[in-house]
Amino acid sequence: MQTVSNHLEVPMYRMTDEEFESAIVEALDAMPEQFLEALQNVAVVWEEEPSAYHLGYDDDEEPARPAADAAENDCEEESGEDELDDLLGLFDGLSIVERANGYDDDIPDVITVFKGPHERCFDSREEIVEEVGKTIIHELGHYFGLNEDQLAAMGYE
Repeated sequence: MQTVSNHLEVPMYRMTDEEFESAIVEALDAMPEQFLEALQNVAVVWEEEPSAYHLGYDDDEEPARPAADAAENDCEEESGEDELDDLLGLFDGLSIVERANGYDDDIPDVITVFKGPHERCFDSREEIVEEVGKTIIHELGHYFGLNEDQLAAMGYE
């Protein structure tokens, strides 16, 4: 465990990049086939940390709240850190509902999973793999047109 500036202990488990990629592959392999078949022009990628773009602000602006299609975790309550530091994933694109009026599929929609926040929020490989799966399902929910309240009601906050 790692201690943060407010002296509270928070979970921490480090993964290599290859291990994190494997966690994403495991999560995708566990998805129901009908979900994967319904995906059209969606890339699942990972990054070490959310960027200013992912957090919804320019370099010269103060951070805004994460977009409505962002998966967050409540480990910030344990650590006292701002929840912007714990953005687990983000769907960047148009939902199927929004695509109904036409869609130019030259550029794929993207689900980004963030490695650093997963490592800070969970203290074992098993937990990270499980939470990566939940993060991907959460972001897929946005692709299918679900909002945060609907996803929370389904247990994917």
